[in-house]
Amino acid sequence: MTTTAPAHDTKAVAAELLEWVPTGALIGGRWQGSADGREIEVLDPATEAPITAVCDGAPSDATAAVDAAAEALGSWGRTAPRERAELLRRAFTLMTERAESLARLVTLENGKALPDARGEVAYAAEFFRWYAEEAVRNVGELMTAPSGANRILVAYQPIGVAALITPWNFPAAMLTRKIGPALAAGCTVVCKPASETPLTALAIGRILEEAGVPAGVVNIVPSRRSSDFSRTVLGDDRVRKLSFTGSTEVGRTLLALAADKVVSCSMELGGNAPFLVFADADLEAALEGAMVAKMRNGGEACTAANRFFVEASVAGRFAELLAERMGALRMGPGLTAGVQVGPLVNASSRDKVDELVHDAVGEGASPLTGAAAPEGPGFFYPPTVLAGVPSSAELLRTEIFGPVAPVVGFRDEDEAVSLANDTEYGLVSYVYTGDLARGLRVAEALESGMVGLNRGLVSDPAAPFGGVKQSGLGREGGHEGMLEYLEAKYIATSW
Repeated sequence: MTTTAPAHDTKAVAAELLEWVPTGALIGGRWQGSADGREIEVLDPATEAPITAVCDGAPSDATAAVDAAAEALGSWGRTAPRERAELLRRAFTLMTERAESLARLVTLENGKALPDARGEVAYAAEFFRWYAEEAVRNVGELMTAPSGANRILVAYQPIGVAALITPWNFPAAMLTRKIGPALAAGCTVVCKPASETPLTALAIGRILEEAGVPAGVVNIVPSRRSSDFSRTVLGDDRVRKLSFTGSTEVGRTLLALAADKVVSCSMELGGNAPFLVFADADLEAALEGAMVAKMRNGGEACTAANRFFVEASVAGRFAELLAERMGALRMGPGLTAGVQVGPLVNASSRDKVDELVHDAVGEGASPLTGAAAPEGPGFFYPPTVLAGVPSSAELLRTEIFGPVAPVVGFRDEDEAVSLANDTEYGLVSYVYTGDLARGLRVAEALESGMVGLNRGLVSDPAAPFGGVKQSGLGREGGHEGMLEYLEAKYIATSW
């Protein structure tokens, strides 16, 4: 596959999209540059051309954002749940009205194909709608103590100022998935978006401002100085919550920093998702699910199917058919009509994928399609299927984060489960089988926080999203997502 779609004019597209998007930090209701004047140059992954520059927040900017959030916390926490809900609902409406502009902005700075970006924006907006509904459902408890001596009252109160750190792969959805429940619970927030994709976060900040969210409730500080930002924010006694989405390695570092102040942490970390296909599965349905689980967001998703384990009797056929489908996808700049696979986010991501593929081929895997980065500008890597991947291949042990599908055969159910669980990660697993009893049995045996049973997509704002083992702590989405921003207070009384 080659990059056949023509590249766009980055400068012209940026001029169109950035008319209403700020480039400064949002602190206490004001848009401002960094304290020391530094900026982050944002690049277009499809052309490698600069889009614009945004504020590169200094540690003092992070402190100012915490100051603003702490000052706004009391009044926001006392705001009626219905009022908080209406503001979130207004933000949902504004995001929906500007969906196409936001999707194009996501594609411009992230690179993903426009259909993927449209899906992300719709998904992201739903978190504001869902938590607008959840804001009025902060339900407490009342019971009589077993001894009969007193009543037990449990109330749920805002945990406090929350630090939110988001990744580049879903710059809209990962932000709203954190801001939505935090605001619904009555918390104020300090957000640091990824340096590769700050513009989407700043656009959402503008939308929240227009929706009427009070000054200081939402603060957004882009910063390339991630370590300084994290140490400053997590070293502040007023910050009581950290929600982070990103790599397990960075998550471990943040957990260590948070330990000093005993900060409550929610961590959505790395994944190494297995995709199991049994011989009795509907092969057509399994292929459809595989395309969703692997190619959504071009493979740059923590939920992406990373290892395809297929029963030996159908493994060869499955690999061939998957290669046909992935090889037929059109690759090119994400803003070009008809493109289904955009570039990866940056050069290091592309190079990592290329190295993993070359390692697997060197270990004996057979490439059925793709397997070589094209020449020319842009961080492109073609959809790739590898058959007969040996257990020694590094890409079976690490998160690929790209459009590569390694296929491995298995003999029986026990071996399938053993192969699937042979990883330090445990975010999501996928199972395809025609036997419901087997599907449920395998789902219970898999060591992951989520399972897609005969489905290639599990993400839903109404469902608790999260993993086990080295894939994280806590849950986002669903009612559980709001509980992450609430503290239970027990009151003992009698009457």
